[in-house]
Amino acid sequence: MTGTTRRRFAAALGAAALAAPFLRARPAHAAEFTLKFGCVVNDHDPLVQHMMAASSEIKERSGGRVDLQVYHSALLGADLQMLQQMRSGAIDMMSISPLILAGGVPLSAISGVGFAFPTYADVWKAMDGALGQAVRDEIEKFNMKAFDRIWNGGYRQITTAAKPVRTAADLQSLKIRVPVSAMWTSLFRSLGASPASISWNEVYTALQTKVVDGQETPLISIDASKLYEVQKYCSITNHMWDGYWILCGQKTAKALPRDVMDLIQATVNAQGLKQRANVESLNAELKESLSKKGLTFNDADPASFRQTLQASGFYGEWKNKFGEKAWTILEQGIGRRLA
Repeated sequence: MTGTTRRRFAAALGAAALAAPFLRARPAHAAEFTLKFGCVVNDHDPLVQHMMAASSEIKERSGGRVDLQVYHSALLGADLQMLQQMRSGAIDMMSISPLILAGGVPLSAISGVGFAFPTYADVWKAMDGALGQAVRDEIEKFNMKAFDRIWNGGYRQITTAAKPVRTAADLQSLKIRVPVSAMWTSLFRSLGASPASISWNEVYTALQTKVVDGQETPLISIDASKLYEVQKYCSITNHMWDGYWILCGQKTAKALPRDVMDLIQATVNAQGLKQRANVESLNAELKESLSKKGLTFNDADPASFRQTLQASGFYGEWKNKFGEKAWTILEQGIGRRLA
């Protein structure tokens, strides 16, 4: 983690405490508890759709006591801005990629190790098991509560404007957008690319103006953000699985009555399982529809990427960063050795 990233995250986690918004005076007939949830993806994304479904269910099951308001499309700010707001009490909940959260909770990036999870079954075994619990325990140390079920971001693919990516050699010197995350930057540098950390809400413009030549994200995000308008090729690499931790500020979690917090957790976790299945099926279907919108697909050779990562020392580097204990939990979760 760079000094700049550490300072930005520290600022987000060190914001001054304010009164939680749901404790303020409210109009007559308003919900007893009004909560704000923020995310950076737009309303076409299954994350938003399922969170809105959770909101409706929570309102109904609470008899109108709880109004969970969903703010999408970075309306409440980028990820680090929302973390600051959640810590200060200005918002109550948010979703965030584990790899972005790793700016302040380093262990959360372990789920993003390149080519660690061959199948979704491997992902859920690890993240619903000991590996996910280890990460949630770390998150709690930063006065945030991570809900039990991590949501599905999907396997990530590479899109480019000039040429397809078939092997690791095709990534040499490619300017590629990656999220603001040390793991993503390390992965693509190890593969020979030139990664540029750009916030998600700026990606379309960065591709359109050729600030970068390509990007990597799941098919759902490519479709929802219309990246097919500014990219020509989509290479199926499945180089990384990514998800979304659903976080709640400890200030909110402690202030809410136990029955209300239990209801929110149970409902959000249940919708998370539905969202997982939805993302899997949508990603399987989107290849055809995105082809009709102009994307040219090709299959990449995963062996060339894994070999390049091994040779570059990528796995050994991250094993040392996470520590022997955490790395062992990862390898036990996926049932094979990485380094």
